[in-house]
Amino acid sequence: MPTAASTSAATTAASDSAAGPRRVRLAGVATMVGSGLSNQTGAALGALAFPAIGPVGVVAVRQYVAAAVLSAVARPRLRSLTGRQWRPVLLLALVFGTMNLSLYSAVDRIGLGLAVTLEFVGPLVIALAGARRRLDAGCALVAAAGVVTLMRPRPSADYLGMGLGLLAAGCWASYILLNRTIGERIPGARGAAAASVVSACLFLPVGAVVVAVRPPTAGALGYAVAAGVLSSAVPYLADLFTLRRVPAQAFGLFMSVNPVLAALVGLLVLGQRLGFAEWVGIGAVVVANGVSVATRRP
Repeated sequence: MPTAASTSAATTAASDSAAGPRRVRLAGVATMVGSGLSNQTGAALGALAFPAIGPVGVVAVRQYVAAAVLSAVARPRLRSLTGRQWRPVLLLALVFGTMNLSLYSAVDRIGLGLAVTLEFVGPLVIALAGARRRLDAGCALVAAAGVVTLMRPRPSADYLGMGLGLLAAGCWASYILLNRTIGERIPGARGAAAASVVSACLFLPVGAVVVAVRPPTAGALGYAVAAGVLSSAVPYLADLFTLRRVPAQAFGLFMSVNPVLAALVGLLVLGQRLGFAEWVGIGAVVVANGVSVATRRP
């Protein structure tokens, strides 16, 4: 028969064992929040460098930073890759550059919140494309209504900027599909690291032209480097930490909040105010993804 002391000890042990996973999950959630804020803050800081070096210059620096970080973490062996492995890596390298360039160009024209919301349509379409539930069909309609609201005709509408946001969305969808293929052919994160190195090499002449035509100030260069660190290095490492501690479903649910974070950071850092209709459109896209993810079986 257990004594009072042994019962108390068992209760304490059970409490500690339950608190352990809880602390791990809380750490994962805190990391997700930090990752999202870091990503959008980096994009906002990059936008501060646009007047000096333009979106192209900021993206070039971001590609260099991403390549340095991913190479240090994954250490890709480029010489060991076969032709079958190189093909998706080269495609992903093109997608990397095009996605970031189109997104930052969209941010320059229509603001951070709207650009990130339109870009988010890419993974949302991938998530809903294979769905067979009526609920997912309803979520797709809600998301489509949100996009239509954001792109509605009005005198101040910048359709080129919106088109660039949708191009970034298409690139993000391609990024997801290519990563699946690369994951099957190249172990670990070496494929993504190899693609980032190739993308950085493609942007070397771009960076040289930008420096020759528009010599960057120290402040602009600092903002661009900060964008690379906060929007590439920190989210990548944070996601590695998070996915080991938080279920993939919860991770996907939190990802849907990024457009809201982008709108808030755009307001606080860049002074970009959105109207009621824009907030409704962002909310529709966020809710559609959130409902679809939250009701999906793990």
